[in-house]
Amino acid sequence: QVQLVESGGALVQAGGSLRLSCVASGSILNINDMTWYRQSPGHQRELVASITSGGSTNYAESVDGRFTITRDNAMKSVYLQMNSLKPEDTAVYYCNADVWARSPVLSRRQYWGQGTQVTVSS
Repeated sequence: QVQLVESGGALVQAGGSLRLSCVASGSILNINDMTWYRQSPGHQRELVASITSGGSTNYAESVDGRFTITRDNAMKSVYLQMNSLKPEDTAVYYCNADVWARSPVLSRRQYWGQGTQVTVSS
């Protein structure tokens, strides 16, 4: 069984910074893309940033230049450094990973974390 666990969400003032973490565990053979999504009330879940196993990154236009996604393949982790936070960044942030795992047979599928709340006050 593969699990993704996020942490780092908090209440922060506008202009502040937060660093989110997501750690994967279980019978993992390989992790391909790792992605952060977010969802605020009344809105669809949206992609924030993604990173390939080789380190190539992609950002939503709304966060480009303020957020940085990184990963540690050995630790099966992905991080999201969020700077210059705005009230519109308020959302539940979810980690997603494209994983090859034995669960119990070898298979490839997407896994999601439970989410971590980020609230930015004005």
